[in-house]
Amino acid sequence: MSLFCLAAVCCSAPLTAAESDDGYGLNPGDILQVSVWREPELSREVLVRPDGKINFPLVGDIDVADRTPEDVQVELIERLERFIPDAVATVAVLNVAGNKIYILGKVARPGEFPVTGQVDVMQALAMAGGLNQFAAGNKIKILRRDQNNVQRAIEFRYGDVEDGRSLQSNIMLESGDVVVVP
Repeated sequence: MSLFCLAAVCCSAPLTAAESDDGYGLNPGDILQVSVWREPELSREVLVRPDGKINFPLVGDIDVADRTPEDVQVELIERLERFIPDAVATVAVLNVAGNKIYILGKVARPGEFPVTGQVDVMQALAMAGGLNQFAAGNKIKILRRDQNNVQRAIEFRYGDVEDGRSLQSNIMLESGDVVVVP
């Protein structure tokens, strides 16, 4: 999509990545490259803060959490145009350091795992070195928080997926998900 096309939709309400389902939703810890054409002093790397915001000269704070880079780009252009007529800017993700999942319990290597693409539960368990001999594979839970910060548990039966049954339960994980292997 061209910058001019993006600028044309800047007046619509911003969508989160989950609502649009059209790309990567930004997370705290991610590093963005923001470039403003013909304004080299404004071009810079910015870190998404723990509160999900970035700060940019002239425009101040922008809430970017769970939004796509393209959506943030539209808002940035809209805000810059008060100071720079016909502003052209790009927002690119340099490092997805904020896109993390966590695996706890009876796996070979529990811990925090940065994820650069989509990862399902079985792939995540493989990243953690697999289940250990004492794991209760059919009692695995995925802990996930919604946009209102309410946590829920999603059941996962390793044996069913391993046998080729209930493949729909091998869900894609989201940033911040915690896989608990009892």
